Amino acid sequence: MDMHSVVLGTSGTTAADVIAVARDGARIELSEEALAAVAASRQVIDDLAAKPEPVYGVSTGFGALAVRHISPELRVQLQRNIVRSHAAGMGPRVEREVVRALMFLRLKTLASGRTGVRPLVVRTMAAVLNAGITPVVHEYGSLGCSGDLAPLSHCALTLMGEGEAEGPDGVLRPAGELLAEHGIEPVELREKEGLALLNGTDGMLGMLIMACEDLGRLFTVADVTAALSLEALLGTDRVLAPELHAIRPHPGQAASADNMLRVLAGSGLTGHHQDDAPRVQDAYSVRCAPQVAGAGRDTLAHARLVADRELASAVDNPVVLPDGRVESNGNFHGAPVAYVLDFLAVAVADLASIAERRTDRLLDKNRSHGLPPFLAGDAGVDSGLMIAQYTQAALVSELKRLAVPASVDSIPSSAMQEDHVSMGWSAARKLRTAVDNLTRVLAVELVAATRGIELREGLAPAPASRAVLAAVRRAGVEGPGEDRYLAPDLAAADAFVRSGQLAETVEQVTGPLA
Repeated sequence: MDMHSVVLGTSGTTAADVIAVARDGARIELSEEALAAVAASRQVIDDLAAKPEPVYGVSTGFGALAVRHISPELRVQLQRNIVRSHAAGMGPRVEREVVRALMFLRLKTLASGRTGVRPLVVRTMAAVLNAGITPVVHEYGSLGCSGDLAPLSHCALTLMGEGEAEGPDGVLRPAGELLAEHGIEPVELREKEGLALLNGTDGMLGMLIMACEDLGRLFTVADVTAALSLEALLGTDRVLAPELHAIRPHPGQAASADNMLRVLAGSGLTGHHQDDAPRVQDAYSVRCAPQVAGAGRDTLAHARLVADRELASAVDNPVVLPDGRVESNGNFHGAPVAYVLDFLAVAVADLASIAERRTDRLLDKNRSHGLPPFLAGDAGVDSGLMIAQYTQAALVSELKRLAVPASVDSIPSSAMQEDHVSMGWSAARKLRTAVDNLTRVLAVELVAATRGIELREGLAPAPASRAVLAAVRRAGVEGPGEDRYLAPDLAAADAFVRSGQLAETVEQVTGPLA
């Protein structure tokens, strides 16, 4: 566990805070302001609980069962039962970083003083996160409405000392044992607390924030691999001139074009060696690279705006308002987050698709402008990168299927009380797979483009390209030559991209890229 800390107040949580807790193991400190706000809102709930009038979530059942008034002696059982019954997920476990993001974001809302839980609940959840205890959360169980119910319920179950969780050593054990080992007392939930632990968009939001973080890096990678492919294909960099992008003022497009132009600065290959196959224009996959990647960048900017708004939200139902009213609402509906999760999956699929088209062009002797078939050492005896492109094409095909939006689907639940849902959790799960596969697609383009540049003997690539070539070879991706076991090369390229080394290598020459 990393010892740096994130201070949680009533507001102001950032995407960087979420990443620090989810991925870097940052410790959580609760501000006195947050604890005071939590105590004040709890007093509102305690006062309502003492009155004879039914209040949803405080003294009634839930969802379609909200018509029943629950007597005081049954309310602890009611809150315990909602957690147990809703912890009904199935399928594979989701990743540790997702569970930590999910819990931290729920804790962020509890600390806002808008949910009515006791300070004890807030402290216990922070203690569980700080101890490195990760509840078992399953792939299926959220419809993205009324909160990510099953995933959050499995987390709440751990606070109660029930179910299974993973310790900081990565071993699955009964949650009660793990809590006891770290000196954490299980929580006996009181009025509204079970409901407050379940009613949020935290899972889909956490996955959106992490996807935005990853895609911010991958759009830079895509600009670099596109530039390398343009260079290997003897394309022209004149289409990257800033004045051309100024007359179509999409900011993402201008940023991608500038990145590519900086990577290609000083190249001896771009646009000057077309004597064997003169061409007026490069193919769309080369010439329009900034337009496609730039549209993805602008999509990412919109997704970050939505994520920031959701981060600033206190999502619960009912919610304790600043004037002391406790009101039911529909803020738990995941549509705003679900839409951008799906939108990003579309952008990812298209970015991968155009990268695959450039790779295919590099391997086709009829379109590569002088490169050997499949970039093979002895074509016919050697197959070169033929099947690497097959793998890339399979990934792109999968990405196109993952781009089908989840948020247009809705299956009614809870006896038609919850008759329209967002499917935002599903949108988030498929986006995680899409981001993973995009990394692999760009790694294959990197392998092909660097090999293509090396095969242009007698022509000097750009200084940034030379730096990439040297770094890729040091990373274990071999250059041109006779056929060899290719999977390790592709795995090494994938690791090189994931680690951030590609962008770092280029930026040592170009300075920071967008």
